[in-house]
Amino acid sequence: MSSCVRKQASMWQGRLLPGDVLVSNHPKHGGTHLPDITVITPAFADNKIIFYVASRAHHADIGGILPGSMPPHSRELYQEGATIASEKLVSEGHFNEELMIKLLHTDPAQYPGCSGTRCLTDNLNDLKAQIAANRKGIQLIGTLVADYGVDVVQNYMRAIQLNAELSVRNLLREVSGRFEGRALEAVDYMDDGSPICLKVTIDKEKGEAIFDFEGTGREVYGNTNAPPAVTFSAIIYCLRCLISSDIPLNQGCLTPITVRIPPNSFLSPSDSAAVVGGNVLTSQRVTDVILKAFKACAASQGDTNNLTFGFGSNIEGETEQKGFGYYETIAGGSGACPNYPGTSGVHTHMTNTRITDSEILERRYPVLLHRFTLRPHSGGQGRFDGGCGVIREMEFRIPVQVSILSERRVYSPYGMEGGGDGMRGRNLWVRRVWVEEEEGGKGEWVERVLSLGGKNSAAMKAGERIVVETPGGGAWGVPGDGAEEKAVVRDPMLAWKGGSLASRMFTQETN
Repeated sequence: MSSCVRKQASMWQGRLLPGDVLVSNHPKHGGTHLPDITVITPAFADNKIIFYVASRAHHADIGGILPGSMPPHSRELYQEGATIASEKLVSEGHFNEELMIKLLHTDPAQYPGCSGTRCLTDNLNDLKAQIAANRKGIQLIGTLVADYGVDVVQNYMRAIQLNAELSVRNLLREVSGRFEGRALEAVDYMDDGSPICLKVTIDKEKGEAIFDFEGTGREVYGNTNAPPAVTFSAIIYCLRCLISSDIPLNQGCLTPITVRIPPNSFLSPSDSAAVVGGNVLTSQRVTDVILKAFKACAASQGDTNNLTFGFGSNIEGETEQKGFGYYETIAGGSGACPNYPGTSGVHTHMTNTRITDSEILERRYPVLLHRFTLRPHSGGQGRFDGGCGVIREMEFRIPVQVSILSERRVYSPYGMEGGGDGMRGRNLWVRRVWVEEEEGGKGEWVERVLSLGGKNSAAMKAGERIVVETPGGGAWGVPGDGAEEKAVVRDPMLAWKGGSLASRMFTQETN
């Protein structure tokens, strides 16, 4: 998100006033994909901007060719919904609602086959929630400034970044020693065959590294293109994961890093390229490639299993139909590490989200959830097994357009050091078909199970079901060598109680 904040701050330099709030989602201006809308609020002191507070939220629908704004077959950026390069969401305290209605509802419908947002009220309320979240951040900054002064606060902010930079430099020196100065290299492939190639060259003396993606495939005529901000996000995420000390995630982690992305590749596409799958699919594969190069862990599910459904549109020249759009990502298996197995049924890497509760889903949407369970034996087998994926089966009670945008349906999540691969994912459509008897003119409804492949969209009737079987994680090590007994016993609560904010809250509660 730092790329977006830096770009917007540069574009509006000297033109922002107290009470102004910016909004953007365009990949050219630091965005990831269009449903992720970034709201940025400047924090002032003595009429001077001292900080920016930003929030980014994925909106369930912002228009485009299909409900949910995650079309599996988009080819151009405009097919994925509203594009906002840079606008004032709030001007000196006034919420620009008419402008946002135009940007989200009216403008996208001008393109062929495209609709504006199907959830306008939700969009506006979510934007207001983002504004409120930013406002809370500014209040907290104001409290710090009032207590300690601007200079002290900014010095501590710089110290946090310097500490992150030092932590990464120390990590790189340790990795260089472990690999005896050799370059780190890895390659993996998207399901369409496009390669992601990475070579990491470390300068041990300086504690610096070059991440070179030379050899990565060309921009694709599809939507798995990923803006450069996605690759930078994957790099900073992986570096933070590899650092054992508890530091806040911040831009200082990238100070010792030089990133080289070949132009016209699908990691640096043109401004009009479709990118909706890049943020949710390609980002996972870039993360896997980085962790593979560092020999940190086997491949996780490498996917987010994006499921969308809904109906409605305001396509220009057609009668407007009120509707809705629903979007969710589905968990899978994580890859095993050198000292412990992968986790089953978990969101991995960038999909650190919670799925809608089953009861809420069935109450608010026209669906019945038949199954949501672990997918047995889908994790790779090895010294430490990969985590298992899940099975999610959903029946629709009314006709809806259903879309699935997924990966790892062709290439399996790989194991490491002799470990077995995780099982590939699978998407099925349980279709109701009327079959007439040859004699008598009678017939019956029968079920036919069709494979949807990794990326598809279908108009499903009432009573039809979709079954998403998500990939498992890869295993680590050769099975049966007796090393399983050396597994590290991890605190099961570590995932939620770790981190600087949680530590601070724990300290406050115990004092």
